[in-house]
Amino acid sequence: MALVATAALLSTATLAHGPDAAGEAGNRAQVNKTIEIRMVEQNGRMLFQPPEITISRGDTVLFIVRNAGELEHEMVIDTLEGNQRHKLQMQANPDMEHADPNAVRVESKKNGEIIWKFTHSGVFEYACLIPGHYEAGMHGRINVR
Repeated sequence: MALVATAALLSTATLAHGPDAAGEAGNRAQVNKTIEIRMVEQNGRMLFQPPEITISRGDTVLFIVRNAGELEHEMVIDTLEGNQRHKLQMQANPDMEHADPNAVRVESKKNGEIIWKFTHSGVFEYACLIPGHYEAGMHGRINVR
């Protein structure tokens, strides 16, 4: 019985959008950097602007996420591997709702925000995992030093 419970718990953890390696939910009072991320569609591509950012380990970042496009988009912060797992989940369930502190879905011509504390150094990613959007170019790189 304990083995079954452990297997269920591990399988749930694997499917979760657990971005622990990328950091943790940030506290607004501790924000020490603000970065604006724009979501756009141009020439048949879907893009984040800027496509790459560099920050310091320990930074608590307020991401102002502006959707300048005509379609709904999302921004999910995670490891590259975590986003790939999440992307597969989104393909199976495109109407998946997000209540995770590392993600925001933004309607066309609207703004959203994420407050995130980067507790680890490394290369991470922000991505739109709505089916087809990642493949259209909608992902960016986060370098944490």
